[in-house]
Amino acid sequence: MGYLPGELAFPAGMTGTQFIDFMAKERQITDMSKTNYLLDKFELDPSGPIKRMSLGTKRKLAVVTAFMHDPEILILDEPTSGLDPLMQERFIEFVLAEKKAGKTSLLSSHIFSEVDATCDRIAIIKDGEVVSNIVADDLKQNKNKAFKIEFSDHETYERFVKNTVLDVSVKRPAQDQVKLHIQDENIHEFFTELSQYHLNFISEVKFTLEDYFMNFYDRNRSVEEGKEKLVHGMY
Repeated sequence: MGYLPGELAFPAGMTGTQFIDFMAKERQITDMSKTNYLLDKFELDPSGPIKRMSLGTKRKLAVVTAFMHDPEILILDEPTSGLDPLMQERFIEFVLAEKKAGKTSLLSSHIFSEVDATCDRIAIIKDGEVVSNIVADDLKQNKNKAFKIEFSDHETYERFVKNTVLDVSVKRPAQDQVKLHIQDENIHEFFTELSQYHLNFISEVKFTLEDYFMNFYDRNRSVEEGKEKLVHGMY
């Protein structure tokens, strides 16, 4: 098992090289090829004192020592915290390569793009409880569409909000804007209704993991409610 904690702590008084050697000895590693691969991939020079390393360099050191023994299971807690964008991308590449090689990763992260890129199943936790547990592909194939609309004037905006039978999820009266969620089968009805109003613009908003997450965090929903609404394209 390889574990990469969110909060990093290293022994005092060691250089990065000494810590790597210490971990290799503890794990009885004689083949250092995986270690050297990780050092090269994350561009880490471990020779300096750990206490003088930046947060990003310490994170790289933690990555190397967590995976130097080629574990079958990877436990990752906010794994890219402190890494620059290039190293974040390389870390995702590494996780995907490990996944292709048959490894299992358990990832905890608040970075939606990171979760979306690496995970097959996604659980959302709120107040210590799992409120949703879904297959990532189900979310990506969601039939719900979202549209952002700006009306030509406030009177038109008010008339639409008052009379529409559509699901208006966001209202911004100061900008004369609304956001709506529409299922595929209701698209014709949607555009028919809009043809009665003067608009400044209409744009489709891509449904994302963040949208799904925020919908659960804003409201109290059980796992079964979340699954049912996802199946029916209501998010």
